[in-house]
Amino acid sequence: MAFKIRLGIPEVDDYWNEMKQKFDQDELNATERKFFAKFVKALRLLSDNPRHNSLNSHEISPLTQKFGFKIWQSYLENNVPSAGRLFWTYGPNQGEITILGIEPHPEDKKRNAYKRIKLSSLPKN
Repeated sequence: MAFKIRLGIPEVDDYWNEMKQKFDQDELNATERKFFAKFVKALRLLSDNPRHNSLNSHEISPLTQKFGFKIWQSYLENNVPSAGRLFWTYGPNQGEITILGIEPHPEDKKRNAYKRIKLSSLPKN
C-alpha cells in the first residue's frame, strides 16, 4: 500500500515550496541540492514503505507524549554531523503520512534533546 505524503503547515510546506522553486529554477547550491535529493528520496521511501531499512523509522516517545499522538523519526542521512531527520505521523486520514518536521539529529542522549524539536501542524482534511 502506498501512502499519500502530506506536508505539515506552515513550516514543512513552506520549506518544500521554497526548495522546489529553487530546484525548478536551478538555484540550489551544492549543499541544498544534496539535502533536497535526500529529502525527496526519503519521501518516496516513506510513501512506499515507512519501515524501509534505510529510513530506520522509529517512534520517539518524548514527542509522542508531548503531542498526544505517535510521532515517528526517519533518517534522511546517517553518519554525518547533524544528520538530517524527518519527524512524521500517520494521518490525518487513513493511508496518509504527514511530515511534521525536518531537523538535524537532536542528540537524544542529551537531556531534554527532543524538547527543542519544533513540529508543524497537521493539514486540514
